[in-house]
Amino acid sequence: MNRVWSMAGLLLCLVSVAGRAQATREKVIIDTDIGDDVDDAFALALAVKSPEFEILGVSTTFRDTEMRAKLVDRFLGEVGRSDIVVVAGKPTPATPMSQRRYAEGGHFARSSHGDAAEFLLDQVRKHPGEITLIAIGPLMNVGAAIDRDAETFRKLKRVVIMGGSVRKGYGDYGYNDPVAPMPEWNILNDVPSAQKLFAAGVPLFVMPLDSTQLKLDEVKRAFLFTRGTAVTDQLAILYYLWGLETPTLFDPMAVAFALKPKLCPVTPLHIRVDEKGFTREEPGTPNAQVCLQSIPEDFFSFI
Repeated sequence: MNRVWSMAGLLLCLVSVAGRAQATREKVIIDTDIGDDVDDAFALALAVKSPEFEILGVSTTFRDTEMRAKLVDRFLGEVGRSDIVVVAGKPTPATPMSQRRYAEGGHFARSSHGDAAEFLLDQVRKHPGEITLIAIGPLMNVGAAIDRDAETFRKLKRVVIMGGSVRKGYGDYGYNDPVAPMPEWNILNDVPSAQKLFAAGVPLFVMPLDSTQLKLDEVKRAFLFTRGTAVTDQLAILYYLWGLETPTLFDPMAVAFALKPKLCPVTPLHIRVDEKGFTREEPGTPNAQVCLQSIPEDFFSFI
């Protein structure tokens, strides 16, 4: 009898531990313009391989959002995560996508995708104060959600973005001649939405060019692509479709920060997004926590 009760107690303990582990997982939504630069795929791969995350959904933004959603469908299906919801933002005029053929393969494509902004707001209503939004593309879906229901949007736990250029521009790697700040891609492609986000009053964590110009060199690529896992195999396919040589892992830093903030220590700043897409550091009450310098060695070890 004692042995039976001991076994029952052990089972109850295991169930309790599993329940606590489930409860402590971070609820996240990832908003991405996957399909052009390949760094979005690396960011999504890191997210799906992180047990610390409960991924509520992936939304696509910018240009051909439906094709991007089909790309996400296939990626998630190939790595065994078709359970994750995929939604699409409003499309904007499209240009060719480097990884379009992957999306057009038809594998795991869903018949339809819900509206990205409405999905985000609906999830926040269900889980107020619990959701981290990781935005790694132009901010169309973010702006649409704020326009529809700013009060609900502010109930996000936090927003983590890859975006902006505060003290360094493209090509400033910290060991060469300084490059002045410049409009960064994600901010530049929807300046009004970026302005709305920085004024929204939601906890905002920013990974700008200053801390995200992280080159995945040949040695690191070779190590990664020879792992032979479902995830690394898909990354290899998307890398070769991308067609260039050395990816810069801008977007994965936003995901890595959400998992391990010490990889990119933040500084409270007041940032103003001007009409040209510059993210200006100005005096005033901080409206963002900004990572101005990451730790590349630790980042790549973590990846």
